[in-house]
Amino acid sequence: MRYKWRTGMWAWVLHRVTGLGITYFILQHIWSVSHLQQGRESFDNLMKLYNLPIFKLGELGLLGILIYHSMNGIRVFLIDFYGGAKYHKQLFWVLTIIGAIMFLAGAYPFVNPLFAGE
Repeated sequence: MRYKWRTGMWAWVLHRVTGLGITYFILQHIWSVSHLQQGRESFDNLMKLYNLPIFKLGELGLLGILIYHSMNGIRVFLIDFYGGAKYHKQLFWVLTIIGAIMFLAGAYPFVNPLFAGE
């Protein structure tokens, strides 16, 4: 059996991968908040680490993951409950464009300080 790597298959694979990314973030978030039990200093040190540029890049990636996963979830909902299977490719591209606009709007606060000299 050969898979046809078309729009529907890519949407399916990316939905699973982004779901794993969201799961990883939730587990990391729980772990980070648990540092409060070890005292304020432990938590503050962890927050300083999270202010490094690599973690800011990770937050930007998380934004993209959340937007893709939610837009594709809307697509799946429309296909399943409103007979949108006939239009699944169009739904994919329309929601991808909407998601890209949302990403650019959400990325602005991350990227603006880099160019504003702050």
